Amino acid sequence: MARSAAGARIELVLSAGVLALGAFALFTALRLPSAGGYSGIGPNAIPIAVAGSLAALGVWLLIEALAGGWRARVPDDPTERGEHAFHAAAFAWVTAGLFAQMALIHSAGFVLAAALLFVCVARGFGSARPVRDTALGLVLGLLVFLFFVKFLNVGLPAGWLTPLLGGAGI
Repeated sequence: MARSAAGARIELVLSAGVLALGAFALFTALRLPSAGGYSGIGPNAIPIAVAGSLAALGVWLLIEALAGGWRARVPDDPTERGEHAFHAAAFAWVTAGLFAQMALIHSAGFVLAAALLFVCVARGFGSARPVRDTALGLVLGLLVFLFFVKFLNVGLPAGWLTPLLGGAGI
């Protein structure tokens, strides 16, 4: 893929921008207090690591831009990138599943709301087997529910399944 003069300038500007952002973030992070307490790691450790990584990425991009251009650039043509057309029906199924889960989680409970979400997402991805999807959604929802409730001690609503789940959940 040939690189145009405008593309070369854009790569240089973006590389310099990432480097400048990293340098500014590093300058700011180094001004944070470094008192580490018992662990020896202060509140500036992670910001310094992130800012240093950002600055290193800026240097790397700048070297790539000066050495002939960024490697493995993303093609400009959507079909060449492997993008697919927008499917409104699939989007609607997944969105409906998310809204249904939000609406039902406190009354129906986590397991049933998660199962309904699973069914809607499976349908959005093209599944035509709602009975199988419902069974899988119930099993996966129950496993996730029990993992959170029993192992992580997080209270999730049991909802309509409270008589079956006993004391699990809230």
